[in-house]
Amino acid sequence: MPALEDLLKPGFLEQPLFRRAVTHRSAGGGHNERLEFLGDAVLQLVITETLYQRFPDADEGALSKLRARLVRRETLSAIARLWRLGDNLVLGPGEVKSGGAARESILADAFEAVVGALYLCEGLRAARGFIAAVFGEQLSSPAPAGQLQDAKSRLQEYAQARGAQLPVYQVVAEDGRGDSRVFRVSCTLPGLGVAARGEGASKRKAEQDAAASALRRIADDGR
Repeated sequence: MPALEDLLKPGFLEQPLFRRAVTHRSAGGGHNERLEFLGDAVLQLVITETLYQRFPDADEGALSKLRARLVRRETLSAIARLWRLGDNLVLGPGEVKSGGAARESILADAFEAVVGALYLCEGLRAARGFIAAVFGEQLSSPAPAGQLQDAKSRLQEYAQARGAQLPVYQVVAEDGRGDSRVFRVSCTLPGLGVAARGEGASKRKAEQDAAASALRRIADDGR
């Protein structure tokens, strides 16, 4: 069964910051809440960076959903259990008696605190390597590729699968200025009889909206 010491440099588990990272507030002073705050930010950054690089065609919405799934309490506590983080926790008598070492919230918070401690002791590169190692396949393949593609990519695949021309996007209107600017875009699939429109604060967002509208029409028609 894996354990944290298998991933961390020899002696890190004896570092004062690690001891603080695994100390719950029920044990008194020197607890892990500040390290948890820092570790959460480091974890968000590394997960965001990894997903951004690994899935270049995924839109903001898809990436946000993936990140939320990876950093949620259930995922972090499951990773903490797998790597036996509970064996290292320092808890007050009441938490020990009530089984705090197995509690989801305590494990997830301690995991984030360990990430924070590792970042302070060894830097971002070490924290990034640790996160990649403990997440494993959850980070390398967090969802089927089809769930990550944006609307334009899915619509393009639909056209290619039917031997048709690629979708054609055209700006048909542009209203407003600055933050109130709105683009209106048409989307057509030559040869397939599909046409739709979309709008957005940028040309790219308007094209995505038009593609999503076209996909909905295709689904409604049962194609």
